Amino acid sequence: MLQIRALSESDAADESAVDALFGEKFLLERPLLEAVRAGGDCVLLIDEVDRADDEFEAFLLELLSDFQVTIPEVGTIKAESRPLVVLTSNRTRELHDALKRRCLYHWIDYPTSEREEDIVRTRLPDVPATLAAKVVEAVHRLRGLELAKPPGVAETLDWVEALRTVGADDLDEHTFLDTLGSVVKDRDDLDVVERRAGSIVGGS
Repeated sequence: MLQIRALSESDAADESAVDALFGEKFLLERPLLEAVRAGGDCVLLIDEVDRADDEFEAFLLELLSDFQVTIPEVGTIKAESRPLVVLTSNRTRELHDALKRRCLYHWIDYPTSEREEDIVRTRLPDVPATLAAKVVEAVHRLRGLELAKPPGVAETLDWVEALRTVGADDLDEHTFLDTLGSVVKDRDDLDVVERRAGSIVGGS
């Protein structure tokens, strides 16, 4: 703004001076451009790319194909060496084939019950082992249902914390329904789960 004001008050203001407003001097670098300029010294994490819009996904094609970013007012900035780029997706929507062709694909499944219990006890060391085991067992049963949004490990931790917040040392049908909103985050899923609360907690 100060530059624009100075140009407007200066008799020497010309088209080249105005064009300078769109040069690199006034360019605000974001992580993608920073990664391109850092090149091989950089690891760029693009988390939950499935939540981005189609326009951003299309923009990534140039980055992942040519490791460059084109800025209309500035030009094309190309990486001298390739940065390492990691994309994650939770499958809330399908990614375009053009994007997936530019990536190495690796699937990470939910952890086993034993591994998930270890995660709970590590993150929440004061939680009784029996409560952690019951919550993890119930979460695994929830994942076996056809839910729109199956609970992840983050929801497992949230559920355990919710149970501890209400003073519960055990998971029964009553505490299950009282704290269900911490693990099930979809209206239709709630209907499905509430109807089967007894079998999920009891295991029958």
